[in-house]
Amino acid sequence: MNIELGPLQPEPFMLALGLTLFFLVMWTLGHGLLPRIERVKAERWDATEGRTERAEAVRAEAEAAHDAGRQELAQARHEASRIRQEYAEQGAAAVADARAEGIRDRDRLVSASHTRIAADRAEAADRLRQDVGELAVTLAGRVVGEPVHTVAADRRTVDRFFDSH
Repeated sequence: MNIELGPLQPEPFMLALGLTLFFLVMWTLGHGLLPRIERVKAERWDATEGRTERAEAVRAEAEAAHDAGRQELAQARHEASRIRQEYAEQGAAAVADARAEGIRDRDRLVSASHTRIAADRAEAADRLRQDVGELAVTLAGRVVGEPVHTVAADRRTVDRFFDSH
């Protein structure tokens, strides 16, 4: 099979040299230039798409932290509410105890005051009887014109008068 290509017919040496140089250039490109091209391409991707992905990851992490903070804040509010309620109940109990103690003290003071008033009233009534009796005897002595102290004392007239009224 001898095809006549004319001027396009390569010489075998030139064909072998061309193929050798072609494979050498391809090998140099494959081992030297293409890895650099891939690395630059990866750096560019990292600079554009990679940053976006990292930003999304950071945003998701921030949202998770925000949600955790919100949840922690809700728990803290719940705890504060529970503590306020507890202290409000303790305060109400303290007020009730103080009120009960105040009522006991008031009742004790009122009772002591009533006792003292009753004693003072009895003492005042006795003193008034004595004073009224003395005035009545003195007045009777002036009306009669002679002293009636001995007669009133012997008969106990004033005491009988007050006992009957």
